[in-house]
Amino acid sequence: MGSWAAATWRLGGCSGRGGLRAVPRRRGSSRPGGGDRAAILSDLLQSSVAAEEPGAAAAAAEARRQRRSPLEGTVLLFPGQGSQFVGMGRGLLQYPGVRDMYRLAEKVLGYDLLSLCLEGPRDELDRTRHCQPAVFVASLAAVEKLNHQQPKVVESCVAAAGYSVGEFAALVFAGALGFAEALYAVKVRAEAMQKASEAVPSGMLSVISRREANYKFACLEARKHCESLGIENPVCQISNYLFPDSRVIAGHLQALEFLQENARKYYFTRTKMLPVSGAFHTRLMEPAVEPLAEVLKSIEIQKPLVCVYSNVDGKKYMHSKHIQKLLVKQVVSPVLWEQTMHSVYERKQGAEFPYTYEVGPGKQLGAILKKCNLKAWKQYNHVDALEDEEAAET
Repeated sequence: MGSWAAATWRLGGCSGRGGLRAVPRRRGSSRPGGGDRAAILSDLLQSSVAAEEPGAAAAAAEARRQRRSPLEGTVLLFPGQGSQFVGMGRGLLQYPGVRDMYRLAEKVLGYDLLSLCLEGPRDELDRTRHCQPAVFVASLAAVEKLNHQQPKVVESCVAAAGYSVGEFAALVFAGALGFAEALYAVKVRAEAMQKASEAVPSGMLSVISRREANYKFACLEARKHCESLGIENPVCQISNYLFPDSRVIAGHLQALEFLQENARKYYFTRTKMLPVSGAFHTRLMEPAVEPLAEVLKSIEIQKPLVCVYSNVDGKKYMHSKHIQKLLVKQVVSPVLWEQTMHSVYERKQGAEFPYTYEVGPGKQLGAILKKCNLKAWKQYNHVDALEDEEAAET
């Protein structure tokens, strides 16, 4: 076990900022609503988390400061909603601390997340309120596997980024959020986003286009089409920047159907409706903003111990207030993943690229990285959430 594992990811002892930390300070208890959420969170954690080990967080911080230069360090990428699948997590249970993570998750969430991940049913796992916590926990469990198998990779990490809800996992890994607090925030976020998505018939359309495509014009015409149908203030906009010539457009279902029917006109070579319930990362998610904002005001946030990049602007988080503000804004803002990849891998010509590890279910972020930066992708690895390949072959 490396210094990072010993100081921060000691889940059995529930110590350190990156692991399952102690009960948070009840900050903001005088705020309407904020105190109630803080009390709920505190009660959940009081029953399941041991007292924080003195000096653990400081030791973790010191371990992080003694990192290699960015050119020599590793990068961790955390997937988002849509990467989940029934069976994920099965290959992670043998690693220290993972079962503790799922036990604590059951207390925080109020249902058996591990059984849902392992056995399904798929329809339930795919629901927004379930899949976001599921991907969050599975991704951090994958870090446990990586730390057990290759502790130097974790110790030498200099940067992390997460796709949508994956950003919460990246911030936990970087020591900015505690595991249980972040999971509770993800729970509130996921439930609020699902409720918002059920209020309006909406969705998300994955698009691959030719260079001539004008997304702004296409969305404008789709909104005008919705207005002709009597829809007031229709939404149709880019919600995810994936890689060159690939975007996700989100909004009212009628707008997305219009774009599919007129794909050739807008130089869209391929369109596909995504299996999600709503227009995430658009203003249709505004009802989810306040519940998440309340939770984030009531929990402790610290400056990350490694660079973590925001989906909102593709830049590094600078301090705790920055994190609190942008995590809320992210719910209604496009995910600038392509721009984030450029920021993470920007370096002088001729400089070597770091080894990149996608930790969690699926390999979607690796596929996107290949399209964004082929040279960086050549150093890409995936930490599987199923059984090890060696075990699967026997």
